[in-house]
Amino acid sequence: MVKSANLALRIPVELKEALDQAAKEDRRSVSSLVEKVLMEHLETKGFLPKGAAE
Repeated sequence: MVKSANLALRIPVELKEALDQAAKEDRRSVSSLVEKVLMEHLETKGFLPKGAAE
């Protein structure tokens, strides 16, 4: 079973609206899109091994 952790954060309303729109256009949930974007960023910065976002 894959383990996951919850993360709660506050963001500006404008950012949330843009995030909702981007997730909808990508046919993803907001949570899924945030996870994808974070993984890609952390790979780029060297905090995760290449290919972790796949």
